[in-house]
Amino acid sequence: MQSSSQYPLDDVDRRILSALQRDSTLSVQALADIAGMSPSPCWRRVRALREAGVIRAEVALLDRRKLGMPVLAYIHLSLIDHSEATIRKLDDFTRAQDRIVECATITGADDYMIKVMARDPEDLERFLMRDLLALGVVRSSTTHFVLRQTKYTTAVPLD
Repeated sequence: MQSSSQYPLDDVDRRILSALQRDSTLSVQALADIAGMSPSPCWRRVRALREAGVIRAEVALLDRRKLGMPVLAYIHLSLIDHSEATIRKLDDFTRAQDRIVECATITGADDYMIKVMARDPEDLERFLMRDLLALGVVRSSTTHFVLRQTKYTTAVPLD
């Protein structure tokens, strides 16, 4: 159902999506009020956006600090080679690790950038040494600790 082509949004869709990005628990009535329409057509719009894959999921965003994961780091990785087996091994590893919250292949001197949560710097070091580097596919890694986040959002710009 999900297509890589752009979904044609109108102003009503944008109002609905903006509201849902702020609070996905809104009732259909509240969402309809925000969108300036009645509940039934609003519900159909939301259903169409879900079926088209525009709305991929509705999740609860948790406070990592309150849950004992205050350390956040970006780790740049350079692989030992670019063989299919090496890439598959790292990709499988990153998908299986809950503490890795983002992973992307990147351009430049490094091959990957991962975003990792940890309990403390020692916890992150254990993860790096015992898990990540023990895979045997990483040539080098550079860790950047996040000192302060000035912005964090999951919202996609809709204008």
